[in-house]
Amino acid sequence: MLKKSIRNTIFINIGAFLLVLILELMSGWLFIDRYDTNYSFFLHDLNYTIAIMAIIWINHFVLIPFFLDKRRYFLYGILLIGSIFLVSYLKGNEKDGWLDISKFFFYLIYTTGAGMAAFFLRRNMIIQRENDEKEKLQKEMELNYLKAQVNPHFLFNSLNSIYSLSRKQSLETPDLVMQLSELMRYQLESSKKETVLLKEELEFIENYLFLEEKRLSNRCTIEFLIDGDLSGLRISPMLLIPFVENAVKHGAQSTNKQSTIDISAIIKNSTLHFCVDNSKPHKVSSLKRTGLGLENVRRRLNLLYPNSHVLEIDDKEEKYRINLSIDLAVSKFKKTVND
Repeated sequence: MLKKSIRNTIFINIGAFLLVLILELMSGWLFIDRYDTNYSFFLHDLNYTIAIMAIIWINHFVLIPFFLDKRRYFLYGILLIGSIFLVSYLKGNEKDGWLDISKFFFYLIYTTGAGMAAFFLRRNMIIQRENDEKEKLQKEMELNYLKAQVNPHFLFNSLNSIYSLSRKQSLETPDLVMQLSELMRYQLESSKKETVLLKEELEFIENYLFLEEKRLSNRCTIEFLIDGDLSGLRISPMLLIPFVENAVKHGAQSTNKQSTIDISAIIKNSTLHFCVDNSKPHKVSSLKRTGLGLENVRRRLNLLYPNSHVLEIDDKEEKYRINLSIDLAVSKFKKTVND
């Protein structure tokens, strides 16, 4: 990596040298008759180019890193002006004296300023690219961490459901174990993908609700409505299930009384409107829900859909409602190879 950086720096500076030389030759071409030979004309412009690039290189590789970047502004200004004056004095024409020196001095200030503008522009572009790469890497690491948290959380809740049924010695337990294995298979496969089909994600939620409905027996009435065109729409995997788990855990699971869970997924103009509405027992009406699931999904929404989602939570005494809207326009996401 270091060798590549040095090689790029060398190529860029060789290119800059040739560009300045070409510009000098083009600008002095109208006055070529003043020189005895073409060689003397070329040699004159070459000397000017070397003087210009010498100031630029001294500025870029010595003065900026050792003085300007270390906030020694006054010393930087003195050294820069001094080096420009020294080169101007050495290149000045003895015939014209100080007039020629002053002309070359201001010319070098102009070219040095142009070189500094190009230098800082390129450096800012490099810094911005590095920051973008770091931000992307950090985002990927954080998303992988959040996604990894979902797996044990979901598995823990699902196993609790199976355990509850096994204690009742339900004849449906073997079938539900198989269904749980299918749910886990989907979760493991989807976790490797950036996005999944919205239809598959909603089917996963539907199967999970079926599993919970069996466990809760007749204590909870669950309604799940899907409406709209799902074709082609994609969503980040396991993004919606924490809301559903939250409704079960803090609603039906926390009371022996009759409870309700109403879930709707409505698609309008490529926007998903996902609503989870569950009843609350009085004994938990004053509790605030700050569990892993909701905090996790909040963070994922902010990372994945920073400007294209709206999450509203309405926590009332007897009802708890979550309204989530996400713009699922297909153009916003890349399709995964596995699909």
